[in-house]
Amino acid sequence: MLKRYGKLSYAISRISRSIQKIERDEMLKYGFRGAFTQYLLALRSHPEGLTAVQLSEICDKDRAAISRIVSEMEAKGLVVRESANNDKMYRALICLTGEGRRAAEIINGRAVSAVAAAGNGLTDEKRKIFYEALELITANLERISRDGIPD
Repeated sequence: MLKRYGKLSYAISRISRSIQKIERDEMLKYGFRGAFTQYLLALRSHPEGLTAVQLSEICDKDRAAISRIVSEMEAKGLVVRESANNDKMYRALICLTGEGRRAAEIINGRAVSAVAAAGNGLTDEKRKIFYEALELITANLERISRDGIPD
């Protein structure tokens, strides 16, 4: 059992580091930070815009991180915050600008290519099983981290 834990833990760490490096390297080509990747893709999927709270939930980041990155993205002209009530900016919708949409399309294309390359050699059946297992393991780990390790 301990051997399986080590394999799982090590593999997840390696995957996470690899994804972060890919994001960093790809975004650097456009003069952006790697952290922009998830936000651009989330906002691309929600053209109507997202609040900081919604973006936080989708990207699984704390609101302070969201605030910092959104401010950077705003300064680079990738997003705008739209608020019906200017004194409630935390409820403002964060929307991609035209430049942000163009960047998000490029990043989406690169992400699709990365996922295809990462799955190289997997049959459709193995890919389906992998994602089902990954979702189950993720849900189980989230439950354990919330409720503790069962006795």
